[in-house]
Amino acid sequence: MQGRRKALLDAIDWRADGVLILSPVNRRYFTGFDASDGALLLTRRGSVFLTDFRYIEAAKAKIKDLECLCYDRFYDCLLAQLDRFGVGRLLIEEEYVTVRQEQSLRELLEGKVKLAGGADQPIFALRSVKSAQEIRWMQQAQAITDQTFTHMLSFIGEGVSEREIALELEFFMRRLGSEGVAFETIAASGPNTSLPHAVPTDRKVRKGDFVTMDFGAVVNGYCADMTRTVAVGEVSEEQRAVYEVVLKAQQTALSTLGPDVLCSDGDAAARDVIEAAGYGKDFGHATGHSVGLQIHEDPRLSPKCQAMLVPGTTMTVEPGIYLEGRFGVRIEDLVVITEQGFKNLTKSEKSLIIL
Repeated sequence: MQGRRKALLDAIDWRADGVLILSPVNRRYFTGFDASDGALLLTRRGSVFLTDFRYIEAAKAKIKDLECLCYDRFYDCLLAQLDRFGVGRLLIEEEYVTVRQEQSLRELLEGKVKLAGGADQPIFALRSVKSAQEIRWMQQAQAITDQTFTHMLSFIGEGVSEREIALELEFFMRRLGSEGVAFETIAASGPNTSLPHAVPTDRKVRKGDFVTMDFGAVVNGYCADMTRTVAVGEVSEEQRAVYEVVLKAQQTALSTLGPDVLCSDGDAAARDVIEAAGYGKDFGHATGHSVGLQIHEDPRLSPKCQAMLVPGTTMTVEPGIYLEGRFGVRIEDLVVITEQGFKNLTKSEKSLIIL
């Protein structure tokens, strides 16, 4: 954690004397401590973690390489620390700081400290490249996700509702050690599978349905993300053909991934396959995104993203085809970019499974 904090201060260079981090996800990234309240002040002359009475004991127990202070009035405590460390210019997170927080900070610091945005980009750059330990946690989360998928193959059948599928998924992941769910579980059946972000309903699975499950476990705050589409009883020729197009698109996109590959090229690899099959208008989202402490991070495998993949970047690859009101298919793996190419953290079967 100390290395991350030093790297951030090095990254802001001459632009400021320090950085104020208010968002829970970034506080956790730089301290290892997860709490709903607090602030991390990083300066060139010293750094401190500020929190209230509810969390101070836990913070001191968890954060061993940083001073932790308890405050009664946050803004008074912050002002004292800025004065203590001689901060004249302070960067904040534009992405996470609310308008009210920024206004309060500007009023507090007026005539004392210059406040500016600009902390987000160097933070995102650090978070986009995962350490070996971060990757191990994501690998563990994905292993739980894979085991859960295997379990679900014996659970899904005619008459089971989407809500029951989602509940069983989440319960089973918890039982295997997941801290929670990486995001709201998607469990859709039949015509609901044409909704990319379907919300589970009381609809019961019928013979001939596709069932799409998009879900992920969490280990030490780090997320997994996987989608699989299976069939129940039987499939039509059209369903089978669409499934094979999506599978080919996903495999083609995977084959392009590696260091120094443009994210837009990874997206194009999948999109070209789907467009060539005549379903271009039915694939309206990006091919993938980075994952970590948050389920959606940068960079993205999208037509507009010109970032280059580098070793340590974790990405999903998840093309799909969605035929409105009829059915949809999505297949998603979680991979990590390596010096040689990529490592697929997802082990679950991808060929069409008919239950």
